[in-house]
Amino acid sequence: MPRPDPSTCAADALIDAVIDREGRYVNHPADRGGPTCWGITEAVARAQGYAGAMRDLPRSEAASIYRRLYWLRPGFDKVALHASRIAAELFDTGVNMGTGSAAGFLQRALNALNRAARDYPDIAVDRDVGPRTLSALDGFLKARGKGGETILLRAMEALQGERYIALAERRPSQEAFLYGWLANRIGNDASH
Repeated sequence: MPRPDPSTCAADALIDAVIDREGRYVNHPADRGGPTCWGITEAVARAQGYAGAMRDLPRSEAASIYRRLYWLRPGFDKVALHASRIAAELFDTGVNMGTGSAAGFLQRALNALNRAARDYPDIAVDRDVGPRTLSALDGFLKARGKGGETILLRAMEALQGERYIALAERRPSQEAFLYGWLANRIGNDASH
């Protein structure tokens, strides 16, 4: 019997947690994403071929969308093979802010933490997890050890928190969500 892929098991747990946190159908007037179900916006559901009423979106369809768009497509499954907690954070941030933003936070943090490129070279902040980003992640973890993963996670969350506050400052209607974003998306280990 083949062993389950650890990246797949991690993704299953992360997807279940985000679906549980996001809940069923919501259509908050201040949410620019419009109607959502299980955290999947109507625009995303339609782009993925779902044609039914948003309040009837099956949980299994939402899970499939999360796996394709927020785990596999951005390469967060590859990050999980190097640093599972970082991959979990990328997934959670990607769901809430977009996978490009999440990848950009990782790249910016890696560049800022490489001690003026002494530990590993700077990488382009292209918002795409590719071989250079994975190599920089490996260089960081080698230089800083297992404890470094916690520091990298904190740096990524600091960038995310700043983005939430700036969003609320630019668009006061988003203040309705700021408390929940900070309570549920910052400082929680998304891998558990």
